[in-house]
Amino acid sequence: MANSLADDIDDIICDPRTYGDEHRYHEVFAQLRREDPVHWTEPKDYRPFWAVTRHADIMAVELNAANFLNDPRQFLLTIADEEMLLAQTGSRNLARNLVAMDNPDHKAYRALTAAWFGAKSLKSLEDKVAALASETVDKLIATGGTCDFSQDVAAWYPLRTIMLVLGVPPEDEPLMLALSQKLFGNTDAETGGGDGAASMVDAQKAFADYFNKVTDDRRKNPRNDVATILATAEIDGQPIGEAERNAYYMIVAAAGHDTTSSAIAGGLLALLQNPGEMDKLRADPGLMANAADEFVRWTSPVKHFFRTAVSDCEVGGKAIKAGDQLMMCYPSGNRDEAAFAEPFAFRVDRPDAKKHIAFGYGPHLCLGNALAKMEIRMLFSELLARVDDIALAGAPAWVEANFVSGLKRLPISFRAR
Repeated sequence: MANSLADDIDDIICDPRTYGDEHRYHEVFAQLRREDPVHWTEPKDYRPFWAVTRHADIMAVELNAANFLNDPRQFLLTIADEEMLLAQTGSRNLARNLVAMDNPDHKAYRALTAAWFGAKSLKSLEDKVAALASETVDKLIATGGTCDFSQDVAAWYPLRTIMLVLGVPPEDEPLMLALSQKLFGNTDAETGGGDGAASMVDAQKAFADYFNKVTDDRRKNPRNDVATILATAEIDGQPIGEAERNAYYMIVAAAGHDTTSSAIAGGLLALLQNPGEMDKLRADPGLMANAADEFVRWTSPVKHFFRTAVSDCEVGGKAIKAGDQLMMCYPSGNRDEAAFAEPFAFRVDRPDAKKHIAFGYGPHLCLGNALAKMEIRMLFSELLARVDDIALAGAPAWVEANFVSGLKRLPISFRAR
């Protein structure tokens, strides 16, 4: 049977405005899952690719790292932006970070900080993160009963956590926040200037300038933090390159908080839109760990990553040629009816919440996933214990960005307990 996909479906898949309209996104991708789940996409301003929209197909591609490489294409950029990057940097990618690496480099670079994001280190951070969660709720209450939860709370708490991990001073938090928004929200006029990769390049240069100074300091004054690990890191007895080091700093500093901010803000909105789920959490705090996974499934802050096929193969019944590029559509996979019971229902006690792929899957599973979930648990435990009558106080709004995005406004009212 012929499908009924819109004539401009390929442009819709790429359009940042699609990602600023949660209902529209899920409507479009639900249709793709039904009618053409591995869809050959030829948008007018982008290089072509396969859009992979089903949970099982995304997992199969991500698990097969030998045949599906992260290099050379990481995420959606217009042809014009790719050419601009190529002219300025010699590459169509912004930075050679962990996400852009394949083995053996990926394994070696990941190992540098793996212990810092492991269970033992997280255990040692629990008290500090709990204190940050308490301070965050203090500041929320101090607003007097109304605030923009996205801008005033969700943006800052994960940022302060990641600054703690990196070991950089609190007075630099506003700079880190501004650069992260410029990096990920670059297609949204409000959050990043709306000028695409030009904003990303500016942010990258500013991050590099900042972390070059941090590197110089840590080499002279080493501490017990991730900045020291990266400043002094060696692989095979040789110091890592400056570009790779700064790209590593940037992905920890920016991706390490922006995605968690989106999950926190989107999680609260989901609770407000589903008050029965809020009641469940208040009645049974033991659900908080599972709820954190449901928040992440529901929001899926990273909208996609790309893979490039090494050899001819098949994905979801489609013949993929060597060199073809595939876009892993994570929010779509996390609403896949074949993977989740009633995927469009938000449930803090969802038994299959942990099946989500919002952190990726396989060898590139997000290094900071356990830290992100710990942050979510601690903040909402504190929030629900101390704040009542939380309600929407205006219309929420989402960042118009097709790579990493979430709520940019979430006005709320509340009453301190």
